[in-house]
Amino acid sequence: MKKIDCYYLNMEEPNKSCLLALRSIILKQDPEISETKKWGMPCFCFKKKMFCYLWTDKKTQDPYILFVEGNYLKGGSVIITLSQG
Repeated sequence: MKKIDCYYLNMEEPNKSCLLALRSIILKQDPEISETKKWGMPCFCFKKKMFCYLWTDKKTQDPYILFVEGNYLKGGSVIITLSQG
């Protein structure tokens, strides 16, 4: 088991399933995408350059995907909020 796996396995549901699904989706996009742990959170790199990371808000426990230089993404900003009940 990789050290990064502990990050996901220590999460409580439903965040664990959400973050594992995001991880799977990201890693399936290209064989050159790699995962590492930086600043205590999963970070994803393409050709060794970080492009996004997963984060859980300490106060609300909401999971997020954050994009490095996200201001360059086309289509404007997208915010998706999932209610936990």
